[in-house]
Amino acid sequence: MSMRPDDHRRKWDREEYEKIAEERKQAEIDLKDEAEKKKKGPPVKRELLKTREYKVDLDSKLGKSIVINKNTPTAQSGGYYCNVCDCVVKDSINFLDHINGKKHQRNLGMSMKVERSSLDSVKKRFEANKRKMEEKKKDYDLQARLSEIAEEEEKLKEYRKEKRKEKRKAEEMREEETEATSELASIMGFSGFGGSKKSK
Repeated sequence: MSMRPDDHRRKWDREEYEKIAEERKQAEIDLKDEAEKKKKGPPVKRELLKTREYKVDLDSKLGKSIVINKNTPTAQSGGYYCNVCDCVVKDSINFLDHINGKKHQRNLGMSMKVERSSLDSVKKRFEANKRKMEEKKKDYDLQARLSEIAEEEEKLKEYRKEKRKEKRKAEEMREEETEATSELASIMGFSGFGGSKKSK
């Protein structure tokens, strides 16, 4: 406060009021942080991205007509319905984009991070694929394979027979031609049509 008698204005203690303003500001920041923590809750631990266990059905509604009215539920309306996100997507490309997208994966409880592969996991994967291939080979019907082999052998025999017949006919034709030429040569009085050298 001023000591002059003619100064009738009230003087404020700046340091004290700055301190009060700082305390109020800090209290507001603390309240805001608490409200955000309550909204968010503890951070959710999501699973790493995994491959799909099922086949995506894109062909079941292909080429079919559906009557849609006001009372039709969204799952049966036109387009592709995602039951996880409760939304309808109009075409197959956008549906695949949605299924592989961040929002859908988050609703499934997965993050967009992929598990890092180790050498052991890659070897296990190779072994599993090898076993699958062996099972497919075993599943291949032995009887069907034997019947295919028998058919192939029959076709090969037929083909060889045809070739032999053609060869015989060609030989017979050549023999007839040579006989005809030799008869003609004997009638004309010379032994053959070969080029004879004249002596000078």
